[in-house]
Amino acid sequence: MIEVKSVQKSYGSGESRFLVLKGISLKVNTGDFVVILGASGSGKSTLLNIMSGLESPDQGAVLYDETDITKLSDSERTKFRKDNIGFIFQQYYLLPNMTVEKNVKMGADLAKNTDYKTMLEAVGLGEKMKKYPSELSGGEQQRVSVARALAKKPRVLFLDEPTGALDEQTGRQVLDYICKLHKEYGFTIVMVTHNQNIAEMAGMVIRMNSGNISEIYTNSVTKNAYEIGW
Repeated sequence: MIEVKSVQKSYGSGESRFLVLKGISLKVNTGDFVVILGASGSGKSTLLNIMSGLESPDQGAVLYDETDITKLSDSERTKFRKDNIGFIFQQYYLLPNMTVEKNVKMGADLAKNTDYKTMLEAVGLGEKMKKYPSELSGGEQQRVSVARALAKKPRVLFLDEPTGALDEQTGRQVLDYICKLHKEYGFTIVMVTHNQNIAEMAGMVIRMNSGNISEIYTNSVTKNAYEIGW
């Protein structure tokens, strides 16, 4: 269970101070697939960063079960992320001088996971372990980032516009892999996107507007990556 309580976040100071999050509260149950929707500037990525421990709020709390990560020191929060959190971003952030296998092994090493090659097989890249990122397509690189994030066996996977740089066919493929792995491993997903169609894949959808939550709803029936519009 992740519980966000009355979280506020601002940037700047004085007259230039801008309130990005205006008292956000929500709950995410273990194993949920949650999509956060909103236009650019709505605060969705800032909320994701605070929920994942990448940033600290000005006010409020973020609880993982009984642990309030906003009260942890920087080193404690870093360890918490290492032990519990996986990240996938729009940009792949792969190390260009390392092979696919070594990029994924980096994530696996954080969890002392020696079975990381299984994750590469799961995302369809078992035959490309010895390739370098420059030898892969954009979709393949994003699948490497998926494998790297999941090789550390996170409790929660945070995704920020994971298909934003991909074409439709590749984007569907990446989402399909993520959902299959979600069902197999049971981790929690929190995904930020501006693509309203992707929200049809999630169990819970959070809409944001101007730093506030405007709506939270659940989908009684969810679609797969090949059933949604694009």
